[in-house]
Formats: sequence, structure tokens, C-alpha cells
Amino acid sequence: MLTTQPGTLSLLYRGTLSSCNYACGYCPFAKKRDSRAALARDAREVARFTGWVAAQELDIGVLFTPWGEALVRRHYRAAMQALAALPHVRQVALQTNLSGPLSWLDGMDGLEKIGLWCTYHPDQTTPARFVERCARLDAMGVRYSVGVVAMNEHLDAIRALRAALPAHVYLWLNAYDRRGPGYYAAEDLAWLDAVDPWFAQNRRPSPSRGKPCLAGEGSLSVDGDGELARCHFVPERLGNLYVDELADMLQEKSCPRFKCDCYIGYAQRKDLPFQTVFGEGLLARIAPDARAGVGPSGSDPSLCLGG
Repeated sequence: MLTTQPGTLSLLYRGTLSSCNYACGYCPFAKKRDSRAALARDAREVARFTGWVAAQELDIGVLFTPWGEALVRRHYRAAMQALAALPHVRQVALQTNLSGPLSWLDGMDGLEKIGLWCTYHPDQTTPARFVERCARLDAMGVRYSVGVVAMNEHLDAIRALRAALPAHVYLWLNAYDRRGPGYYAAEDLAWLDAVDPWFAQNRRPSPSRGKPCLAGEGSLSVDGDGELARCHFVPERLGNLYVDELADMLQEKSCPRFKCDCYIGYAQRKDLPFQTVFGEGLLARIAPDARAGVGPSGSDPSLCLGG
């Protein structure tokens, strides 16, 4: 247990799991299968991590960022239930393709802390099935966001999805492989920016080197063995969650990367507005209201992106 506690801490957890039931062509983990031994190891790692969090007293938020699909695995569902029930855990979020069971969420303790970062893959599921599952989340009172990799061949699917989803659901867009400036037609780009006012930050990441960031100060990346790094994109080892004194490792540092082009990284930047815009929904990319990208002051998000 910590002897010197920071005010709050976010932990981005990524264990051994690297299997997925989807076959997206751009993903190296598509249709990969973990062995029984690998799944058993992953379950032990998740249980150990959950136990560590339970033993703490500081305010903690958890984001599971698996290489594969986690919610088809019972041990991740059990971990989220256990963590959400802890009084000192403020949020439990997870990236998912939303293909796994949902009944475990119905009426669970701490449901208000659950945040699902849901990715829609138009060539892996039908729009009707995906929207129906989102409707089930709404009926259960589960907070979630929905996103799509904005490939040109999926623009019609994005239009249909935006029309089908409730207005309060933030539809975020990831730029496809940061393609060159000619990848999107001008009229399509204008529409995509209107769908997701933060698409510009993902498409054209503002310079990061030297910028202040909560990574390493109030947010850490942890793997299945407990090895800690500032974030997923700065792999320098800080220590071990289960062995070393956490308070001794937490310190303010500027970003060493030229650019940070993933939301789970740049959301921690102090010079960008995401902490304010998303608030308690930050880890799961959940906007606080139907305007999805307009901050509490009603300001134009394009004025906050620095380019």
C-alpha cells in the first residue's frame, strides 16, 4: 500500500491477452487465438492486478486496453465487476468491439462507474446488430462511446451509424493509418470533422515533444507482470507495480515524443482540453453531453487543438 499517496491515479492495463474474434485487415491481432496456457496466465495477471487495486486507498481509474477482445473472456467481466464495486475506484473502462455478453452488466453494483469504449467494425458485424447492442447498453444505463476507423470505404457505414445512434452518444473517429492529406476528399473531410470535432487532433496530431503531460505523474501504463511505464508509447521502464514504491516513481515530466497520435496518449496532455471536455468520462472517451466535443463552456474545440 502506498505510504505517500497522489491525489488520483489512472492505470492503463494491458496484459498477455492478444486474441480477437474479429478479422479486421489492418489489425495484426485479427483472428489470433491465444493458447489455453496464455489465457490462464492472462486470468492470473488480471486477478493479481484487481487484488492490488483493491488493497489501495487512493482514488484510481482503470482503463483496460487489451491487444485483443477482452469482454468475450469471463475474467475481464469479473474484474470489471469487482473493481467497479470498490469505493475508491472512480471509473473502470475497457476497449471492446461489443461482441461479447452484456447480461453481466445488468443491475451490477457500481454500474455508474463502467465506461465502454466501443469500436464498430462495419465489415465484421451488421449495423443492426451493433446498434441493437448499443440500445441494450442504453436500457441498462451503461455509459459508452462508439467509434470507427474512418476508412473511405466505411463512410456510408459511418453515416448510417450516426443516424441510428442516440444523439447523446459520442461518435469518435480514428484517422485511417494517418494517410496523406489527399486520402480524404474535401467534402468528406468536412463532414467527418462535423461528426467528430476532435477528428483533426487524431488526423493531424499537434506536436508533443516538451509538452506537459499527466503520463508518469497521474497516469501509468502497466502490463501483466506489473511492469510500469509512463504510457503505452514511452516504453522506458519505471519499476514494478507489485514490488516498487509507486509514490517514488510518480513525477511530472514533459512528453519525449515528436507526436502523440493515439487518444489514450494525447488525452493525458495538459495543454489540450480533453481532461476538461471529457471529465470523468476521459478513460472511455465518453463525452459529457450530446454535443460530443464541445466543452462545458460551449467553446469551439477547433480553437483548442493548437493546429
